[in-house]
Amino acid sequence: MQTDVVMPQMGESIFEGTITKWLKKPGEKVQRDEPLFEISTDKVDAEIPAPASGVLQEIKVSEGNTVQVNTVVGVIGDGSGASTSAPAKAAAAVPAAPASAKQEAAVPQAAPAASAPEDEEECDVRSSPLVRKLAREHNVDLAKVSGTGTGGRVTKQDILDFVERRTAAPVAASAPRQASAPAPAVVPGDLVPMSQMRKIIAQRMIESRRTSAHVHCMFEVDMTRIVNLRNKLKNGFEQRYGARLTFMPFFVRAAIIALQQYPIVNSSLEGDSVRYHKHVNAGIAVALDWGLIVPVLKNADELNFLGLQRGITDLGDRARTKKLMPADVEGSTFTITNPGQFGAVFGLPIINQPNVAIMGVGGITKQPMVITDKDGADSIAIRSVVHLTLGYDHRIIDGAVADQFVALVKKTLENWSEEVG
Repeated sequence: MQTDVVMPQMGESIFEGTITKWLKKPGEKVQRDEPLFEISTDKVDAEIPAPASGVLQEIKVSEGNTVQVNTVVGVIGDGSGASTSAPAKAAAAVPAAPASAKQEAAVPQAAPAASAPEDEEECDVRSSPLVRKLAREHNVDLAKVSGTGTGGRVTKQDILDFVERRTAAPVAASAPRQASAPAPAVVPGDLVPMSQMRKIIAQRMIESRRTSAHVHCMFEVDMTRIVNLRNKLKNGFEQRYGARLTFMPFFVRAAIIALQQYPIVNSSLEGDSVRYHKHVNAGIAVALDWGLIVPVLKNADELNFLGLQRGITDLGDRARTKKLMPADVEGSTFTITNPGQFGAVFGLPIINQPNVAIMGVGGITKQPMVITDKDGADSIAIRSVVHLTLGYDHRIIDGAVADQFVALVKKTLENWSEEVG
């Protein structure tokens, strides 16, 4: 019995994917639903589970190759057959599933360069076109590189490691021996191709800048009330609900209240018309080691505070473990990003299309502030302060509306009165 492993369709608008990593080697046992390989699409990076239990008998598409959905990328057998890693030529010969008329119109007919068949007469060393291109750029003789990929294939990392060793060798010969430290993955001077996710981020940021008339406003917010409340409740909150109490649901809830008051900020442009969205689908930017992704908390306006915290935590956890599905990153109507977690006082974020606004949350720091009491007397006190920045599309949002929106967010946070939990 054999089971084909295919490139999954991770959403209606996704027609191809890039295999970034195989988590099993040919000959290794796999269990059904166990992570088998990782892929990158124009929506998400994800781990793909094994469709059956058995032994990974064959890898047909190696790491770094891009193929259409439904292409067979590997084979799981019962262990009785030979376990091999087929050359990329074999992978390229596997036909993709027939595309619908809609897909044919949307996808170029030319195959992606990374999934082109290898010309093994050109190079006796087993490697992908991407690896050979990288070798040429670094003037590396592939015959001198030890391949660590399946079947002895030379991988991109093999090239980078070779270049790193070659660069470091003259230094090591002349310098006194020191305690070893982990070597950086890339050394200065290297030319390293961008990852699929990095390419997508670059494309979308440029498109957003070209699409929206970006303007930013910034407000200073006294968070002392919320900081004290969180410090008081966080231990009991986690014990009771099994979830950490963070600051993000406070910001999301305050934004929802303001979005309901100023619905133009929760809209999007469709040609010459404005679409006012019925619900708030809050995009929550998550920084990953390999890029940035914006999972979406759907119908956030219908959730209570606990629901917001649980939803935010769930999306963040699944983003970091590559468990998100395309539906998890689609349909946002407003986005919140938090550069303050890394110490930034504030940022000027780029709008996440097709949204018309994005709110940036700076770091919460203690600062001296002038406090006016009910009798009008002023005094200076140490307060916990955050800077909120709203990036908005000036094509449909005027400055007065943007300022009023953030002023309401500020008022809600400074006078927090809702139940937590």
